[in-house]
Amino acid sequence: MIGDLTNQAVAAFNEETYEKAMKSFEQIMAIEQLPVYKADDPNAVDTVIIFNAGLAAYNAQKYDKAIEYYKEAAKYKYNGAKTYSLIANSYFQKKDTVGALQVLQDGLKEYSDNGILLVEVINVYLNANKIDAAMKYLDIAIAQDPKNASYFFAQGTLYDKLQKPEEAAASYLKAIEYKEDYFDAYYNLGALYYNKGVKQVDVANLVPSNQPEKYEVEKDKADVEFKKAIPYMEKAHEINPTDKFTLESLKTLYYRLKMLDKHAEIIEKMKSIQ
Repeated sequence: MIGDLTNQAVAAFNEETYEKAMKSFEQIMAIEQLPVYKADDPNAVDTVIIFNAGLAAYNAQKYDKAIEYYKEAAKYKYNGAKTYSLIANSYFQKKDTVGALQVLQDGLKEYSDNGILLVEVINVYLNANKIDAAMKYLDIAIAQDPKNASYFFAQGTLYDKLQKPEEAAASYLKAIEYKEDYFDAYYNLGALYYNKGVKQVDVANLVPSNQPEKYEVEKDKADVEFKKAIPYMEKAHEINPTDKFTLESLKTLYYRLKMLDKHAEIIEKMKSIQ
């Protein structure tokens, strides 16, 4: 019967009739709980069937059952950290972020060096805008994988949100060190200096009109930041020549700094892309 039910479950799964597959796996589990089946080995646990029942339940959108079966498989360490990730995904489907986070943290207690679980925890805190908590787990991730460019990029974005531009710039540069063609890191670096320049322009505009010399001093400070932005934006453009945000940023920077030849050149590029 177990053989027949297994074939039935696999066929149903392949036909994407997932609830039928789940019920077939459940029938197998029921048979395996019978005293006559357990007579030879009372402690035998068929983790493959339990896990597959969870997989079928998840695909059938029966998320409570998926959680139940995945958790049972996790008790026996079946499929390692991946099972905790699947449990968390089931909670996410139920819009239960608290449950998902708890499972991910439980998974990290068992598999403390698992990068996938760490990243998922970090993303939960990022989506909840809990920057300090995200930074804590990101520090753990970097300690475990100190040459992972994406971790340093994420760290840079967190420092950006905390309005710590120097620390953000250092993290973006670290990301570039480990991934030379990291478009997002180059773009964010350029945007960081560009935004500092814009803020400095606001400072200059607050200078009274009867103090033109002071205005020029403050405006020059803005230009310094704009000049810092250019090489990073140009590198981002080199990596992704069709990105319209990079093109717009360069157009504005060239205009502000009176680099009119480059300004005309970038406008022509934008026309050709359109």
